[in-house]
Amino acid sequence: MINSNMILSRMQVLDSRGNRVGFVDRVLPDNEIKLTRRDSPDGLHHYIPLDWVSEVDSAVRLSKCCAEIFRDRV
Repeated sequence: MINSNMILSRMQVLDSRGNRVGFVDRVLPDNEIKLTRRDSPDGLHHYIPLDWVSEVDSAVRLSKCCAEIFRDRV
């Protein structure tokens, strides 16, 4: 599992193909990343499980593509 301390507020979140999913608002204690609502098409916060994070470098990189993310989460 990824060390959640490496994930910082305002980091870009990218899907497995490099497409932007959003930006980190914060990491929640229940192992989820809360995305900012500012960049959300519906103006709501969305949540990504830490289990979906494959790598953290200058961005949070997910193991799923956008279609899978929104199908499985929203």
